[in-house]
Amino acid sequence: MRYIPNTDADRREMLAAIGRPSLDALFEDIPQTVRDRYVPLGLRAHSEVDVVRLFAEWANQNAVTELVPFVGGGIYDHYTPAVVKHLAGRSEFYTAYTPYQPEISQGTLTAMFEFQTIVCELTGMEIANASMYDGATATAEAALMAERIRGRGRIAVSKGLFQHVRRVVDTYCWAAGIERVDLPIGEDGRTVVPQNEADVSAVILQTPNAAGVVETLRGVKEAIGDALLIVSADPVSLAVLEPPGALGADVVTGEGQALGLPMGFGGPLLGLFATRRQYLRQMPGRVAGRTVDVNDATGYTMAAQTREQHIRRERATSNICTNSALCALMATMYAATLGADGLRTVAKQCLAKAHDLADRIAELPGFSLPFESAFFNEFVVSTSEPAAAVAARARKAGFLIGVPDLNMPHVLGAGGGVRIAVTEKRTKPEMDRLIAVLEGAA
Repeated sequence: MRYIPNTDADRREMLAAIGRPSLDALFEDIPQTVRDRYVPLGLRAHSEVDVVRLFAEWANQNAVTELVPFVGGGIYDHYTPAVVKHLAGRSEFYTAYTPYQPEISQGTLTAMFEFQTIVCELTGMEIANASMYDGATATAEAALMAERIRGRGRIAVSKGLFQHVRRVVDTYCWAAGIERVDLPIGEDGRTVVPQNEADVSAVILQTPNAAGVVETLRGVKEAIGDALLIVSADPVSLAVLEPPGALGADVVTGEGQALGLPMGFGGPLLGLFATRRQYLRQMPGRVAGRTVDVNDATGYTMAAQTREQHIRRERATSNICTNSALCALMATMYAATLGADGLRTVAKQCLAKAHDLADRIAELPGFSLPFESAFFNEFVVSTSEPAAAVAARARKAGFLIGVPDLNMPHVLGAGGGVRIAVTEKRTKPEMDRLIAVLEGAA
């Protein structure tokens, strides 16, 4: 049944109430050049057969090219075992978004609890929530949490965060009236950490950072005084690197897409958020807990939901509605399928292949590695010719590589740099071909 919520009379009444004579007038703030892009589909009065044929014609106009992704930048091409895709697609799990009443399902609560446990084990933290929407908003929520706890009105943010994460943090801080202080990147590719930052609520670092460099976290917490240390971390790297929680981090966030989720044109994604037990009531989102009933049988329950639907509005920590339940379930299945040894094997393959490719690229004329610091599976390469031109040639040859916005001309040189990420899926023939393409570009 077709459902149209507003009649013409309803629309006229609403337009009159806001002082607009027509719908065109309502949207006149949108530039005409943008509105002119709308092209009517012309599907009225067509049969189903004609509609299918028309869409097939349009689809055939697409340029279909299999590009090998070396692009990185926060989204990575990891292999997802078939069992994860199969189980996540079952009717009892598959949903467009997330269950709104998880407390009525022991299965959903169990999955949330297992996900939280895995996040805590990876990050070295004491508690985790049942997921956020993505890694960028998780980091921004951590900034707001730090401000609630310390209340100093300023957050120090490393320039080593991915640009999309920095923009989200900027937006959240702007809306909350929090001043952002930039922390520069040194010539070793690592963040220059301030000493005794008593006037900021938190210091936010990312590891590996946007230059691919693994940040040195040891001693940072002691250096910044009582400001909270927030670390955004790649979860796969934590299978081989010491977890931030063991190095003094107060909050660990991250993008969970690498844990069994497809790249999917940039989404849907999965935000990871873990912290120390003392900050439980300041943490956004949902937390599932395990308990026992009157018969001493294990049961799961919603232990905390610090949002305004559940507690007094003035005490709510966030307006996040629920959690990315299906994505979190896939990450849980992925981690359970691989196990600790399997995830460590994936991380080691990423590490070994990335270093092998970096060493080979560094031998090419016109290319060099600007940093000697440790990296995981992603690295930046300085180029003698414009980096955008190198990336364009690679794309023409079937490879996607990134051009990071690092703003480091004193390190990267005149041409700038390209960013290359390597996962366990990249093969030697693929890397051989990329070397040949870069050598030709040089």
